[in-house]
Amino acid sequence: MKKLVKVVAIVLFLVFVASCKDGGQKPEEVVAEKPNIIFILTDDQRWDALGFAGNSIINTPNMDKLASSGLYFKNAFVTTPICAASRATILTGLYERTHDFNFGKPKLKDAYMYESYPYLLKKAGYRTGLIGKFGVKVNKGVEDSLFDTSVKTFWPYLREVDGKEKHLADINGDHALDFIKSEKDKPFCLSLSFWSPHADDGAEEQYFWPEYADSLYVNNEIPTPETADPAFFEALPEFMKHSMNRKRWYWRYDTPEKFQKMVKGYYKMISTVDSVIGRIRTTLEEEGLADNTVIVFMGDNGYYLGERGFAGKWLMHEQSLRVPLMIYDPRQSESDRGKTFEEMVLNLDIAPTILDLAGVKIPKSYQGESLTSFYDDDIADWRSSAFFEHQREGESLLPKTESYRDEEWKFIRYEAAPDFIELYNLKEDVNEVNNLAYDEKYKDLVELYSKKCDSAVTKLMKRRIN
Repeated sequence: MKKLVKVVAIVLFLVFVASCKDGGQKPEEVVAEKPNIIFILTDDQRWDALGFAGNSIINTPNMDKLASSGLYFKNAFVTTPICAASRATILTGLYERTHDFNFGKPKLKDAYMYESYPYLLKKAGYRTGLIGKFGVKVNKGVEDSLFDTSVKTFWPYLREVDGKEKHLADINGDHALDFIKSEKDKPFCLSLSFWSPHADDGAEEQYFWPEYADSLYVNNEIPTPETADPAFFEALPEFMKHSMNRKRWYWRYDTPEKFQKMVKGYYKMISTVDSVIGRIRTTLEEEGLADNTVIVFMGDNGYYLGERGFAGKWLMHEQSLRVPLMIYDPRQSESDRGKTFEEMVLNLDIAPTILDLAGVKIPKSYQGESLTSFYDDDIADWRSSAFFEHQREGESLLPKTESYRDEEWKFIRYEAAPDFIELYNLKEDVNEVNNLAYDEKYKDLVELYSKKCDSAVTKLMKRRIN
């Protein structure tokens, strides 16, 4: 009997040693160290619709706290400024030209989705959830392989719940709290995707908010953008004057009174999301999860607020491409948090970042990089330039566009109007007002950036699965 006990003890010890990792930690300790991850995505929130970004009017205390106590990326961009393609990029870590998904396109290919971050996390043992707007189309059965819990919601923004009017952002927040509480005993990744502050395009009012946001911005005067001057619009080429950007300008900004009302409505919707983030952080504290839950926050594309006489997004100017992005990781020491970075980061970087945070291998197919490099300032070789595109088909009012941007220059060209190009010196002309493309002095620079676009397109097409 003693011999049997001794043998069993030896076997158990060997199993223990074989299963331990990283200096002899128990398996359950390794699992416990995996962080929970909440990825929060807003719809149409531009980079400066955030108090921390310098906006003195908008009220976003919870977003500001994430930025000020985490890592804030001042120059964050989406590679395609439209929700469908951008969300596909966020899921797959691939450019639009590679994953080949946008409105009017076939469903995302299975091969891309089986290397998406939620699929790989679920496969690695994470509990995965989607709440709100999915925003992409996939083949039957694929969504079930990505998420253990999927609660997709849709407009209208205001609806009756238990006899009371409730805003969609708050409804999504309730679902998020339910997910957090139900999954708190396992590592989880929640993708919380708000519809806000996207306008309800079919409604005259456009923007909707809960009653508790009624008093916000009542006494504020929203400043008119410098490039909203009608003279700026009149100088544009004809195809841009008749684009969807101009059509929607009439919906939102064609009078000073409407401009004030619409921008304030847009801000109120963002403040509503902000209040939901506050509820989430309170719940994380109450459930004992706050110290091991990483929060990543991003917008899916930028947004024109009357600049150039435009509304919407789709084009390659900063208002359309640039978004808020921050990472709050409570596992970092306080001395390593509270940092702002100037480097150019992209929505391409979200999928590799989330996988890296979870300790899951990043697919070689990904075209982005993990933002955890910024944790220890290992960014000496970080990108200093990037290619941008919008390839939506079947919509004549949205011109196919390509752009190449680095720390000093931005070059823009249009497929349907090859004779019109744009070149801006971003260091001297932050509002992209002075188009230098037709100045003979910059002829060689135009040719150089045109070749950079050509090269990027060629490389991305080679990566596409036919």
